[in-house]
Amino acid sequence: MLLWPGGALRRPVSRINASLVAWPGVSALLFACFCQGSAASDYGTTGLIDIPTARMQADGTFTTSVAFEERTESYMLTYQATPWLEGTFRYTGFNDFFFWDRNYEIKARLWRERWLLPQVAVGIRDAVGTGVFGSEYVVASKQIGNLDFTLGLGWGRLADKGVATNPLTYVDDRFEQRERSDDGTGGEVNFDTFFSGEEVGVFGGASYHFERWPLKAIIEYNPDQYEFDARRGVPAPPSPWTFGLAWQALPGVELTLSRQHDETWGLALAARMDTTAEPPQRQTEVFVSSATMAPDEMPEGLNPRLWYDRLLYDMERSGLLLIEARIDKLTQTAVLVIGNEDHVLWADAAAKAMALVDLHLPPSVRSLQLVIEENGHRVHTLSALRPSSSYWQGTDLASQNLRVLPGRALENPQHQTNFVTRKVNFEINVNNRVQLFDPDDPLRYQFYLAVGAELALPRNWALRGSYAFDIHNTFDESRRQSDSVLPRVRSDVVKYLQQGDNGLDSLFLEKRGSLSPVLHYRMFGGVLEEMYSGVGGEVLYQPVQSRFAFGVSANRVRQRDFDKSFDHLDYETTTAFLSAYWATPFYNYDVAVHAGRYLAKDVGATVELRRTFTNGWMVGLWATFTDVSSEDFGEGSFDKGMFFRIPLDGLFGNRTRSAYATRIRPIQRDGGQRLENHSGNIWWDLRGARFDVFSQAGDRISP
Repeated sequence: MLLWPGGALRRPVSRINASLVAWPGVSALLFACFCQGSAASDYGTTGLIDIPTARMQADGTFTTSVAFEERTESYMLTYQATPWLEGTFRYTGFNDFFFWDRNYEIKARLWRERWLLPQVAVGIRDAVGTGVFGSEYVVASKQIGNLDFTLGLGWGRLADKGVATNPLTYVDDRFEQRERSDDGTGGEVNFDTFFSGEEVGVFGGASYHFERWPLKAIIEYNPDQYEFDARRGVPAPPSPWTFGLAWQALPGVELTLSRQHDETWGLALAARMDTTAEPPQRQTEVFVSSATMAPDEMPEGLNPRLWYDRLLYDMERSGLLLIEARIDKLTQTAVLVIGNEDHVLWADAAAKAMALVDLHLPPSVRSLQLVIEENGHRVHTLSALRPSSSYWQGTDLASQNLRVLPGRALENPQHQTNFVTRKVNFEINVNNRVQLFDPDDPLRYQFYLAVGAELALPRNWALRGSYAFDIHNTFDESRRQSDSVLPRVRSDVVKYLQQGDNGLDSLFLEKRGSLSPVLHYRMFGGVLEEMYSGVGGEVLYQPVQSRFAFGVSANRVRQRDFDKSFDHLDYETTTAFLSAYWATPFYNYDVAVHAGRYLAKDVGATVELRRTFTNGWMVGLWATFTDVSSEDFGEGSFDKGMFFRIPLDGLFGNRTRSAYATRIRPIQRDGGQRLENHSGNIWWDLRGARFDVFSQAGDRISP
């Protein structure tokens, strides 16, 4: 599994940026906030030590945790996907024999705690995986003062000390037998085993929060007899009882020491972060303008007597772009095309632009139209009456009574900004690559100097590239070789990391634009990524003010040599996809489906689910199913993983739209592989400027 490098998404500038963009846990911890509630268990889910509780974290909480004890060591990622749904990815290694297991767990709250009623949740442990930890449960939690009690009914491993007949056997005979599922390739959903077995077990426990100290005492009863370990000669635990003490070491960071099953000691560390929190930079912004500046204080090349030049100067200082403008004297309307450089939330950018435009326009103008340009695509026009004819300091779009209209091309603009072209802008960052889940070493890494360059060309063309200079890496220690029966379109990635520790990551020519208010395009060619060169393009049909969109993308690519030079291997192919997108009205979740032909020439579909917050955080999952059988695919059965986009706004004391974006795969195989940044991406690129983003700025924004 590889975390592809998270490149900065901000515009290139001619300076050295010494900031370290590290893997998601490092960057995100700087935004960490203390979240009340139970901590992560040794299984990653919210719970006591090994058993789950019915408790949930605050909506949007992302938890990273590690747990060590004599039998196992585990690494977990848990996300509170909605106020009532929690998901966990877990990677566990066994110390008594060589085996590493990857699996997922989900837990859903059925109802909240009331005065006399406990909170109740249902969960499936190892819902997608090998079934090594397979168990299901219904659990209730009730708080009385500083004590929080938990009692649950379990199936699978949580029913090892059975106490009663499985009640579901009275519903259907199929629940009587529980088939073993821990001897396959893993990665599949084990529907046939869920809530099955002759008996059910009971588990439970309690935690006590001390008032004067940041401590919590824990006791639990866990009936698990570790059958998987026992089949490999490891004795069952002598006692089902476990005791622990949890210490809130820092806000959002908890350390737990436990005595497990009266035989081993355990140590766990959990760090929680709130992905919904606003960065501090946005809370301290001040309004700046050149209205009171003397003419000789203006930069050279700008005419202080022209409203356009003064507005251009103020917008650039405010992290905005003024591209072109026209004033219609007959209708007393000003139309301006603007871009957003630094504001994470487009509503903030539009509100700031509205204030500056109102400040500088001639008094004769009575109405405004701001054409929103995002990544070269003109997506919307914000129309409103001019707020006033004097200085306005408002930052809330809701007070502007806006209408969101289709984007438009500006015919015969009276003013245009002469942006510098044919000049190379450089950006230098210390960056990283991380490879996880190699059983020989769960973490391999590289730190490298990433030198990025961009050459802006006329007519919205741009030449972009990036070169990596190795600082330090541990990939040479990897001895894993691909055993794939498919064309090795991704599974040879370690060879690129070893032989291409220094080398060209990308160098391609790209053009973006809008053919109409509802039709956006992108075309590109060159060295597209570390493993492939080629040409391709994409078209997106986005109906005005619709939550649905449709697209088509295609690429003709050839696999690069392992040293990341301009040489290539013999393998080449064509990929193509039809895509459908839905911006759901539920918790800011978006769904995308891509159906088509993949790099290994397999055919199928990818389903993506992402959640985006106004602060720039984006968290998601994807799964790909193709005509490659699970046996031919190999370990994991099908391609799946998690997506993270972590904003850097305010991280180093400045406002920016920069972000660290990465994908985490449980295992890197060859089936279901795409060019991640060149297949169906326009819709995601325009996510921050979609209609519903502006409509959420206030109830008075109307179509």
